[in-house]
Amino acid sequence: MKDRLILISYLIFTSSVFSQNYWQQEANYKIFVDVNTKKDTYIGNQEIIYTNNSLDTLNKVFFHLYFNAFYPGSDMAERLDSGDDINTRFSVNINRLNPGEEGFLKVSNLKQDDIEIESYVSDTILEVTLANPLLPGDSSVFSMDFEGKVPITIRRAGKNSPMGVRLSMAQWYPKISEYDYEGWNTAPYHGREFHGVWGDFDVTIKIDKNYIVAASGYLQETDPSNPKLGIKSGKQRIWNFIAPKVHDFTWAADPDYTHDIYDGPNGVKLNFYYKNDPEIISNWKKLQPITAELMRFFNENIGMYPYNQYSVVQGGDGGMEYSMLTLINSGKEFVPLVSVTSHELAHAWFQGVLATNEMKHEWMDEGSASYFGDLAESFVLGSDFYNSIYSSYFRYISLANSGQEMPQATNANRYKYNRAYESTAYSKGFVFLSQLRYIIGEEAFKKTIKNYYNTYKFTHPLPNDLRRVAEQSSGILLNWYLTDWTQTTNKIDYGISNVKGNGKRTTITLNRVGLMPMPLEVLVRFKNGKETIYYIPIDLMRGEKKKPQYAKNWIQIQDWSWAYKEYSFEIDHELDSILSVNINPTGLIADTDGSNNILLLNGD
Repeated sequence: MKDRLILISYLIFTSSVFSQNYWQQEANYKIFVDVNTKKDTYIGNQEIIYTNNSLDTLNKVFFHLYFNAFYPGSDMAERLDSGDDINTRFSVNINRLNPGEEGFLKVSNLKQDDIEIESYVSDTILEVTLANPLLPGDSSVFSMDFEGKVPITIRRAGKNSPMGVRLSMAQWYPKISEYDYEGWNTAPYHGREFHGVWGDFDVTIKIDKNYIVAASGYLQETDPSNPKLGIKSGKQRIWNFIAPKVHDFTWAADPDYTHDIYDGPNGVKLNFYYKNDPEIISNWKKLQPITAELMRFFNENIGMYPYNQYSVVQGGDGGMEYSMLTLINSGKEFVPLVSVTSHELAHAWFQGVLATNEMKHEWMDEGSASYFGDLAESFVLGSDFYNSIYSSYFRYISLANSGQEMPQATNANRYKYNRAYESTAYSKGFVFLSQLRYIIGEEAFKKTIKNYYNTYKFTHPLPNDLRRVAEQSSGILLNWYLTDWTQTTNKIDYGISNVKGNGKRTTITLNRVGLMPMPLEVLVRFKNGKETIYYIPIDLMRGEKKKPQYAKNWIQIQDWSWAYKEYSFEIDHELDSILSVNINPTGLIADTDGSNNILLLNGD
């Protein structure tokens, strides 16, 4: 109750500061599941206390049945077979699964406040007609029985992962769909991302006594002989977990798990679950203090991690973030293990706490996790962050020049090419933050990230929320940036058209080739070894950034209006004294044609 009151009071504060009309739904789960490890099936029941905090009366609700995607003939199977390029994240053809390899999730005995209600299943969506409309501010209790079959590991979840983990149980239960200001979010599962309702989870898992369970929440009653284990019940164990203020619940289980606990920053317990495999043990041991350092970095540069534990769990098919844990299919090589851990741990902030809608704004969490995950990795391993900057910019520019790019605002299921989705979500999302840092400056950027996290934690922030925080933190208007970068495929392309001497002065003329505006830094290097950066804001900013640390000499000149394709300015130097002119010296502008960015003069 205390946690719930804290959350409610926080939401009231948030809405009063940024939007008088902000609301979000609440769903509190109580789940029991009995797992048959010989047949890889499970039966269970759940009760959801669902509160309608919207201004609308609801006549229907919807549930996700994600495991139905892992069945021949599913929408996801068809999408994979009919795609315009190969989705490399799938190594198994769902339509060619052998008997026993498929998965499913079925619901029965569905009730609203003890009244039986009608429902209809369409692939991964359960459509429910309510017995009684759910009025604004009212709550209902939805109860149901369910049964599921665990598929082979195809995408994120399943049995017998590539590294031998028996059960990776993500999105395994009937999960109520999010209802927000845009209405119901009922996109079928095609292997992309998720979106969930904030609430509390009380989950009891009954499973073979030889299995060790890792889960999102805090383990409650434990075995008297071992506090890491659930309670024995005949040939099974009962594991009860409580997860407060989360938007999903994930678990994994294996009879051969090693479970280490490492003390993280601020009293957080870091759990590590991995197979007792000589090839990976050493790397998973070395990972533990590194993970603590990563968490400390994120705490200092984003905001405090709000839970008392975090678990790094071997399982799944790669790396995937969930509330309070991540599933990682790695360990034989140390640096890749650190890389994926850093990325997924960054998701504990960007998605775990800042719960953006990954189907509509996937770049917000994937791009942020890519940026801060790489930044944290470079910090703890001593590597060069600019390698990450270069690779992300390269991948985005390659996509932008390929003719396959689609706007970042595209629904995650609607990308024509898988390559376009990957580069847009991860690389272009990374570049968004990197360019934002360039536009508003280092100090304002750091302030933006911390203010954004502290303002919108435990909510579902939108792209415009990030923009508004950045504007308030920097004094620079940014609607032009958010619009062009995320809602169009307009390119950044500037060039040097002419450098002409005029006695003791020199005129430099630049041209805007692409449609997207961007403030420019023009580096002029001189024969005497000196250099000056001429900073050109754009009028759309209605402000300018402070002199950056990397600029020795810094001169701000007149704004460039986007309507003008050419821009000229004079400098108090003779043409013969100039070695070179560079309009993107840091490389932090994602200029899609760098061939016209540098002009060499006088023998340089």
